[in-house]
Amino acid sequence: MDQTTAIIDLDLPGPRISRHVYGHFAEHLGRCIYGGFFVGEDSDVPNERGIRTDVVEALRALSIPNLRWPGGCFADDYHWRDGIGPRDQRPRMVNSHWGDVVEDNSFGTHEFMDLCELLGTDAYISGNVGSGSVAEMSEWIEYLTRADDSPMADLRRRNGRDEPWKVPFFGIGNEAWGCGGNLRVEQFASLARQYSTYVRNHAGNEVYRIAAGASDADLHWTEVLMQSFDALDRAEEADAPAGPFQAVSLHYYTMTGPWADKGSATEFSEDEWYLALERAGYMDQLLTRHGQVMDRYDPHRRVGLVVDEWGTWWNVEPGTNPGFLYQQNTLRDALVASVHLDAFHRHAERVVMANIAQTVNVLQAMLLTDPESGALVRTPSYHVFEMNTGHHDADSLDVHLQGVPTRTGEKSELPLVSASASTRGGTALVSLTNLDAQAGRTVVLDLRGRDVVGHSARVLSAPGLATHNTPEAPDAVAPVTLDAVRPHDRGLEVTLPAHSYVTVSLTLA
Repeated sequence: MDQTTAIIDLDLPGPRISRHVYGHFAEHLGRCIYGGFFVGEDSDVPNERGIRTDVVEALRALSIPNLRWPGGCFADDYHWRDGIGPRDQRPRMVNSHWGDVVEDNSFGTHEFMDLCELLGTDAYISGNVGSGSVAEMSEWIEYLTRADDSPMADLRRRNGRDEPWKVPFFGIGNEAWGCGGNLRVEQFASLARQYSTYVRNHAGNEVYRIAAGASDADLHWTEVLMQSFDALDRAEEADAPAGPFQAVSLHYYTMTGPWADKGSATEFSEDEWYLALERAGYMDQLLTRHGQVMDRYDPHRRVGLVVDEWGTWWNVEPGTNPGFLYQQNTLRDALVASVHLDAFHRHAERVVMANIAQTVNVLQAMLLTDPESGALVRTPSYHVFEMNTGHHDADSLDVHLQGVPTRTGEKSELPLVSASASTRGGTALVSLTNLDAQAGRTVVLDLRGRDVVGHSARVLSAPGLATHNTPEAPDAVAPVTLDAVRPHDRGLEVTLPAHSYVTVSLTLA
């Protein structure tokens, strides 16, 4: 079996990997909210104030750091006042983006913030720029976070919530280049400054404002947004927050076909396996290129990059509503996730948050709920996130790979091994992905700078590339202990099975 070497200096920590790159996304789309997170108090599915308890328990096991809501495209049609007050009195609306269904607004601000409290996670509210107003957005943050007897705080109390909530993250629009208004970036940059100014800090709640950023490789969008900041290059202000917003976003989805025929989630060839992983690897190039644009205007890196929509986007499962974006989740999706997460780790100095799309029943979901039986299924992607919790708020470590095999792809050479590592206190975590569909791979971990006094390893793989979990086979793809880890004169030798994801936990002296 061929060998790859991964050189890791355990005593040279780099930028911290924010736990927030493991964020999630919940849009009013298909069965993400209704039937996914929220079933109502009268449901036979166990719930707490209408929120599914099994979903909460599963996500708490991921230490989910933040949750983005209510969209997505839905956010720029959403008017928050429609989602407060007695549920039977809330006005209805048409969800024109996703299935053209009627939304009854029974899940609104109070329900979402209740969900965040049950999850122990931070709220990331996506504000309406496309069809909303500056005053509407300003009043929403006041309603959420003000503690005194202001008009919006008083309205919140009349709706049953005395104490304000903490809202650390607020999005200024969504996909303003498309469903969020079809704006040119020059138009949106001015609106982002204006709207951000009125998303105020109330009662000690410090808001991190994220302006709707680019799609894919639209570097011009990022450049114009960066030009709209004031004095980012002044050394005397290097430690001050950027303003009036603090970050810009980036959206990128992985698919193997064109927009009209994105490819099947479960029926794909070996060539499509590699194509998906090559396109997933393109995220690293996007982060580099957008980061270079940002560096020109922001040498002190005061502005964050937030990848608040990423993941696979396949054709919907046959027989399901095409507007609900329900797709299965295979081992291939899990390795797409691991490749992305490695890229976020490598760019920890700039990437401050990321949100996989979406958490339940939509696109590359963590969880699938069965509408017939009520069963909850953890997807292969879920397990990658669970295996990586040791990277949360850990210091990144450079991984220098030697002897990595490649495969000629659509536009580039695809490395068949991906890796990242981090350290925290007396521990380190190494993540290794073998993208080879057929062959295993031996990796020597050349561990330098600190003594390793203990180790353990886990592996996620499956018999087939398209293996996935179902209510009947919930653990077809699930992590198990990896015994194929041996001492080596440079550190450790690890055997990666074909098409697998492995984490190696180290105890350091």
